[in-house]
Amino acid sequence: MTERTYGTYEYTEGSGKRGTWALQMEPAVAMRAKRLFTRAIIGVKGRIELGDSHEVCRDLEWFLQRYPLRPVGSESEARLAAGSTAFTATEQLVASVISGGTTRLKPIIKAPLKTARPYQQKAIDLMHARKRYLLTDELGLGKTVTGLLSINTPETLPALVVAPTHLVSRWQTEIAETVPHLSVHVAETRKVPESILNGELADITIITYSKLDAWQFALQGRIRAVLADEAQEVRKGRGTNKGSALGNISDAAEYVMGLTATPVYNMGGEIWSVLDIIAQGELGTSSEFGREWGTAVQNGVRVTDPAALGAYLREHGLMFGHTLEEVGRELPPAVPVYVDADVDDDTMERLRGDAAEMARMILDKATSRKDRFQAAGDLDWKLRQATGLAKAPFTAEYVRTLLTMRQNVVLFGWHRAVYDLWKELLADFNPVLFTGSETAKQKDAGVAKFTSGESRVLIMSLRSGAGLDGLQHVTQDVVQGELDWSPEVHKQGIGRVRRDGMDVTRSVVVHWVMSNTGSDPVISEMLGLKRQQVEPMMSKDGQLTSVSAETREMGRGQALARYILGDAQADQLIADRTAAREAARAAERAEKVARREGREAAAA
Repeated sequence: MTERTYGTYEYTEGSGKRGTWALQMEPAVAMRAKRLFTRAIIGVKGRIELGDSHEVCRDLEWFLQRYPLRPVGSESEARLAAGSTAFTATEQLVASVISGGTTRLKPIIKAPLKTARPYQQKAIDLMHARKRYLLTDELGLGKTVTGLLSINTPETLPALVVAPTHLVSRWQTEIAETVPHLSVHVAETRKVPESILNGELADITIITYSKLDAWQFALQGRIRAVLADEAQEVRKGRGTNKGSALGNISDAAEYVMGLTATPVYNMGGEIWSVLDIIAQGELGTSSEFGREWGTAVQNGVRVTDPAALGAYLREHGLMFGHTLEEVGRELPPAVPVYVDADVDDDTMERLRGDAAEMARMILDKATSRKDRFQAAGDLDWKLRQATGLAKAPFTAEYVRTLLTMRQNVVLFGWHRAVYDLWKELLADFNPVLFTGSETAKQKDAGVAKFTSGESRVLIMSLRSGAGLDGLQHVTQDVVQGELDWSPEVHKQGIGRVRRDGMDVTRSVVVHWVMSNTGSDPVISEMLGLKRQQVEPMMSKDGQLTSVSAETREMGRGQALARYILGDAQADQLIADRTAAREAARAAERAEKVARREGREAAAA
């Protein structure tokens, strides 16, 4: 008896690396498939399309057991079977590694100088079992060493290390101290040397994100393993030069490890952009991910259930990491101290008046999208800088007081004008800078002065210094002189001091210098929403690490605009504009009716 079938399935190669599955089915079966495959592209009646991945192949094979479909060509049938088998094998390997089992051992090039700790060995095993994933060990647990030990095998060389500029020297040091038998080449300029173009590659090539687009075609297809340090650098996805370049190289490599303790800075949807570069297709396309996991909001995709997404990523070996407590290296918690800054209220009130027109533009939907975007950026910059400058004298005096009792202070800010004022007010402590304006050598020299005691104040940009090590030996005080919109940026900054190697008998103290006017109240409220996207995803119990404030789901421009105008005036502005648009539409409809009635009367 011939088996009953309900339609067909067909695999089609994509223009890139990822192909597509098309299912053409009877209406009742198509309805069931559309309910089951929520990430599917649904268009023509009775037909759905799914982006290819091993997981999709396994799910399709399961679906075909209940509703048999005919393959269109033997290639489709073979592709489905191979993908499903690969998914099952990987799933078993990942489960074994995570549960503490061992995978097949890989031959190493030569014994390393550093031995992997048990939690690092798990990560190394997972690299060879899963081949592509995000390592999220907490700050200070040695992700750099883990990455190097994972590529100490013939099948992972030549390898590529991609890192922020200020971390290149750290990678060179770690290679010399861990796997000195591996040869190293550092990309000094954007021009690819003739030797590399002619086929010569070192065991490890180190390059910065800023140079990667110029080197990508010389490296694509020739690199077997990629280590992307501070992988949140590509959280904006393949639409950027560095994201596109890393994606192209990673797609052609066999092993890819992203290293970051903070993969998400703002909305949870950033995790898709990072993983799409590390393991393309594993979370579906951007639209599939949005339909399955989140809701589109003004500043990205808000993940509906971050805890569920985090559990899914860990279960499938796409994200793996440990906290200090889990590996028995518990550090005392950071102690927050909230300081009310005494600011020049007259200055802030003048700025509020000057910014009112920009605020109205942002909230006025009649304003073009381009103009609203420009106004939001201008308001953000002006209000944040004014807030930083207004409280800079108080912040500097607070740091001065701390230095009468403590050894050194790390002071975080964002605006150049604020740095300059701090340097002037704290000149007798010989402050040094670690911001986006200094070269890598200048940053290294500044850190050396700070750690040697020649300088007692290290002024750091909020978004500089990811991965920097060594500060924990000379200070326990972090002063947040200006605020960032992302809670993960603050976490990274605190992690520069609260990390393995610190004096565990003393807690790191985080001094939050806060103004009750300007941008600080708005940013602190917005940080609460973003923490609700990040912490449940990264936490294994799916909970916030501390209580956070609720806030509206709005962009930073809208939030600042509401602060400038006040909720009542903002709501009234929006209501007035809405009423005006409705009145205009009603008048237009009335005019159309009058013209039609006039034509009908003339015809009669």
